[in-house]
Amino acid sequence: MNSQPLLITILGPTATGKTALAAEVAYRLGGEVISADSRQVFRGMDIGTGKDLADYHLHGVDIPYHLIDICQPGEEYNAYRFLNDFIPAFNGIVERGRQPILCGGTGLYIDAVLREYQLSDAPVNPDYRRSLEPYSDEELTARLASMVKLHNHTDTETRDRLVRALEIQEFACRHPEAYTHLPAMRHRVFGLLLPRQEVIDRIERRLRMRMEEGMTLEVQRLLDEGISPERLMRYGLEYRHVTRHLLGQCTQEELFRDLFTDIRRFAKRQMTWFRRMERNGVEICWIDGLLPVADKADIIVGATA
Repeated sequence: MNSQPLLITILGPTATGKTALAAEVAYRLGGEVISADSRQVFRGMDIGTGKDLADYHLHGVDIPYHLIDICQPGEEYNAYRFLNDFIPAFNGIVERGRQPILCGGTGLYIDAVLREYQLSDAPVNPDYRRSLEPYSDEELTARLASMVKLHNHTDTETRDRLVRALEIQEFACRHPEAYTHLPAMRHRVFGLLLPRQEVIDRIERRLRMRMEEGMTLEVQRLLDEGISPERLMRYGLEYRHVTRHLLGQCTQEELFRDLFTDIRRFAKRQMTWFRRMERNGVEICWIDGLLPVADKADIIVGATA
């Protein structure tokens, strides 16, 4: 019998009901949920990030959750920080004899756990950066590929990202202790699959609800608290478009239209990422997202018994 703890992962594109399902599975298995969302880590950014915290209270029980509301708006957060936050959260759940459940739609973060990325942080090294200036992007990409397996193309999208990736790898070669080291674990991964039109309809309903709940007021409050528009627009589509609206760069009608369009495209990119994970060896059990939550939970509980 394998003594390694099991991590259950529930993934899917936006507006597919991942949180509600993760909470139901956690309730049945005595589990705790670890969020894999790059924006829900920020306090006070609730409506725009779709935290859906009410989903963690069901059957009269509060389901414990982790990696939500752990940073102040304006901070930098990345995959390296996520792994360093994930590891103690996972270990703590296991030590308490509970079932860890990873849930979210940020493909990079999920992939980092499932395929055990080894990441490291590194200070800016001006001398090293100057040494790279004579080389072409193609030469730097080849150098990076010789140092580390390229998990995704984002590190090579721009010259700045490429130089930063090399800087991190060069630092990590000299300081191997700086690498993240995930604990040993087993994996079962479940994805929610819905018809494209159903996802689009859910995105529209959810966006209208968020607008009615005060998403514009939330963004205005963040601006009033001193978060710069430039910084805020880096925190995802909702904050980018609403900030533009508040700066007078688009009308209310244009805000909804453009944001709706971009969220649809984002959901498509999420699925593209998950399919790439499958091609890279991650086995995902796809579940019909139109099933009732109880039936979806039955499938997961039965498969992990």
